[in-house]
Amino acid sequence: MPIRILAPQVANQIAAGEVVERPASVIKELIENSLDAGASDIRVEVREGGRRLMRVQDDGCGIPAAETRLAFQRHATSKIVSADDLTRLTTLGFRGEALASIASVAQVTLLTRALDEEIGTLVRMSEGHEVARESKGSPPGAVVTVEHLFGNVPARLKFLKRVATEAGHIQQIVTRYALAYPERRFSLVSDGKLIFQSTGSGKLYDVIVKVYGLEMARQMLEVGKLVDWESGKLVDWENGNLVGANQSTNLPSPNLPIPNLPIYRTIRVTGYTAAPTLHRSNRGYINLFINRRWFQDTSVAYAVIQAYHTMLPVGRSPVALIFIEMPPEDVDVNVHPTKAEVRFRDNHAVFSAVQRAVRAALTAQAPLPESGLGRGAQATPAGPTWGGLPESTATPFGGPSWAARREALLGAGRGGGQMPMTAAPDAASMQTPPEGEPGTAAHPAPPDFRPQMIPILRVVGQLGATYIVAEGPDGLYLIDQHAAHERILYEQMLADHARDRIVIQSLLEPLVLDLSPEQAAVVAGEIETLNELGVAIEAFGGASYLVRAVPAILSGADPQSALIEIIDGLADNSDVVESAHEARLVITICKRAAIKGGHPLSMAEMQELVRGLEGCQAPTTCPHGRPTMVHMSAAELARQFGRTYT
Repeated sequence: MPIRILAPQVANQIAAGEVVERPASVIKELIENSLDAGASDIRVEVREGGRRLMRVQDDGCGIPAAETRLAFQRHATSKIVSADDLTRLTTLGFRGEALASIASVAQVTLLTRALDEEIGTLVRMSEGHEVARESKGSPPGAVVTVEHLFGNVPARLKFLKRVATEAGHIQQIVTRYALAYPERRFSLVSDGKLIFQSTGSGKLYDVIVKVYGLEMARQMLEVGKLVDWESGKLVDWENGNLVGANQSTNLPSPNLPIPNLPIYRTIRVTGYTAAPTLHRSNRGYINLFINRRWFQDTSVAYAVIQAYHTMLPVGRSPVALIFIEMPPEDVDVNVHPTKAEVRFRDNHAVFSAVQRAVRAALTAQAPLPESGLGRGAQATPAGPTWGGLPESTATPFGGPSWAARREALLGAGRGGGQMPMTAAPDAASMQTPPEGEPGTAAHPAPPDFRPQMIPILRVVGQLGATYIVAEGPDGLYLIDQHAAHERILYEQMLADHARDRIVIQSLLEPLVLDLSPEQAAVVAGEIETLNELGVAIEAFGGASYLVRAVPAILSGADPQSALIEIIDGLADNSDVVESAHEARLVITICKRAAIKGGHPLSMAEMQELVRGLEGCQAPTTCPHGRPTMVHMSAAELARQFGRTYT
């Protein structure tokens, strides 16, 4: 096939693919243009998750009428002049590709008026070509309207996700910029409803309250330190001056959102990080900003996590908003098509600066708790234990949470292999949704396949309060108690869901969940599924939701933390195809409800758990695919001991 030069329209669509991935990409580019234009009030409006319409309006400097044609030309920009400018960028945009890329895959209308002009200019673009132009009255600033995104690229259109998913990504973009620019006022309207609005007060904490809710904001600790690159030491403030750095220079107050940084080789790390009691199941709540630009970097995120060393449960991540300020020549932001990744001149210095600053905030404002082995405390031997524990020591957790788990385990396997849902609560609090009400729609039965058989096992004991040691006719079995219980609960919940028999437990008092706009968008898109699976949840105004009941298998857990984890799990799987969404939600619920590793079990509890696992159709793996057990045959044991097995 001969080499040919592509037609301009084809080349523009290919280039647009690097910049415009989804509706949120359009919103990102337009917001960055507004911020670079000095706007103090930015309003975002979307319809149908951006598929039908997106509009960004600002009160910035606007575009002069004579330059509106250039604005839609590729590589036309007012932000840089030479290649040297790329090493000292002070603007969010610099490539001159945004409007050209958007106009090549959508219908775009620009209404703008420069500050020194008396009348505005309206330009309409379609498939990269100007189709209309006229003078029109408008306030200073710009309004960019984007309609029918990917209308001329059906192959790209079919890859867009559900409306709720795309709307959630847009909310994420808007809230990130609101956090980075607390002195600017942002608002987001989706399908005619105000979803988010910041005050523009200049106080980062005010935006945190708007984004994450007051309850979470109260658990955030302020980070505000400078780290000198050469000494590696934290630098403090005193009367507006740096103390302990290689040089002292008057700087703005550290309480300002993001000051300029005139001191070379000094990194400033500011923001907020959560107290160790507030943590999440993934790193999605760690937001990183470099010179007020959001970016993603596994190394820097790990630096935040490392600052919490020994403070967080295994597998948990903190909530953090970390702002890094450094000279622009020490960071390259031109290494990724969407500018989501950056390259630092000295990665180690940035890692160290973030880790030290976050750790300093934690130790200064959230001292480590005492070990609990002081006066009056009784130490217990550490390390794994073998054998069935006596009843007096098998359940040392006196609270209702452990009691509920214990009852759930004791109920395992009863009724011809039926797995337990939970402890048996009072009859007055138990409900099974009647037919015809929400959450009781008919569902196809799960596929009937041949069970993976495991032999009848005899429980020998427990190892490390995490693994059940069992003997079978063909050797030794080590069973992961958490993975096994997950499998039992998962199959039981799917079976009950297929029969419309999900058992729920009403809460004594309705629970109000104050969610972030992103979380609220997730719940809004999944509220029907949540109700079907036993979470009786309803809108309660703004980003708040009222929960009246939960699945009975969660009766032993803290409902608020369990539901937050479930919602976060839904957000993580927002791009999963709809047919798999329900199963993912069931998996998340069962993971939260299952007995955890590290909990001692009595002999009776272990026996019932094993009986429940024997009744499962896929007993060898948990719903996530991890093995529930490890088998060592009698022959393998004999070989390990150098014996001849016959």
